[in-house]
Amino acid sequence: MAWRNIWRNKARSIIIMLSIMLGLFSALAVVSIYKGMMRARVRTVIDREVGHLQLHHPRFKEDYLAEFILPEGSGLEMINKMPGVKATTRRTVTTGMLSTATGSSGITIYGVVPDEEKVISQLDKTIAEGQYFSSEIRNPVLIGKKLAKKMKLNLKSKLVLMFTDSTNTMVSAAFRVASIYESENSSLDERIVYVSRESLNSLLGIGTAAHEVVVLLHHDEELDHMMTAMKNKFPALKIESWEDLSPETELMVDTVNQYAYIMLTIIMLALAFGIVNTMLMAILERTRELGMLLALGMNKVKLFFLIFSETVFLTLAGCPFGLVLSWFAIDHFNRNGMNLSIFGDEMMSSFGFSTFVYPEFPFDKVIGMLFIVVATALLSSLLPAIKALRLRPVEALRK
Repeated sequence: MAWRNIWRNKARSIIIMLSIMLGLFSALAVVSIYKGMMRARVRTVIDREVGHLQLHHPRFKEDYLAEFILPEGSGLEMINKMPGVKATTRRTVTTGMLSTATGSSGITIYGVVPDEEKVISQLDKTIAEGQYFSSEIRNPVLIGKKLAKKMKLNLKSKLVLMFTDSTNTMVSAAFRVASIYESENSSLDERIVYVSRESLNSLLGIGTAAHEVVVLLHHDEELDHMMTAMKNKFPALKIESWEDLSPETELMVDTVNQYAYIMLTIIMLALAFGIVNTMLMAILERTRELGMLLALGMNKVKLFFLIFSETVFLTLAGCPFGLVLSWFAIDHFNRNGMNLSIFGDEMMSSFGFSTFVYPEFPFDKVIGMLFIVVATALLSSLLPAIKALRLRPVEALRK
């Protein structure tokens, strides 16, 4: 009887099914976009910023002093041959000031090996202007687009880098802008500059030493195993994973998940109001009919389950369409990408996100989403069902 009842007014039933379909679609779309954004952010952190693992002198990160170098001859050069390791590079790192005729700015200076850095951070792919460590320029430096704009620097502009060497003596050297890079993280672009490790080491007076080793693995799943192996092999060094080096990313993942559930709650509330409104209209239209059923002997429990079953059938009919629509839409954007530049390039990059996102279908959350949608629909049917139970047969037949 419930199945026949839902098709007596096809337009109303289709509206409820569309509401359920769109509610499920919206929920899955929001979660898939957030999932794609966070996966992209994690990949950026690993592949473009810090790698999977980094090794430092235990005291280096306290003040970034040049004297705290990694010990040479300790087997660090053999890390590249360890199973699971894709690539490694040794960097020299120091903090200092960048000065021009227009002012100065606090920065972090990375001394890198250009060819190795291509593999570790794909720095060459972020170049917006100029050539990657151009050999035509003496003392080349790579600066971020945001820093270049702030300091009014262009290609081949001259600047001075000032920092303290390994003897705590202030040194300065002139460099020229070889290229301007633009990464997904504008906050890093504003404070990190790159020079050749050879040049920086010479100025710091540390020979061929380095301050950090960056390790990139073949597979993310090997991180815990490699972390343990590194700690056993180099117990005197400080070894950190990307999660330790970028704690804000983990916090961001948790925050974004909370936003996703807030959005889901809003969507489900809108769906609930729609179902309650439509089912109440159905009860009011069928007041005389329901009164007749009560007068003929149908008990209130059966009447309750009649109304409840109508909502169940409508929900079960709408969910498959919502799943199919979600799958095709998310799969399309997963292959072709979704441009979120409408929200502002600068705003997205300030949080380290690319404006181009590839949503991922949340297979791990489908069951939970279905449960939430079905539970919302069923709870929404309680008010109309209770309304039907309060009908008095005599009064209902008079209407």
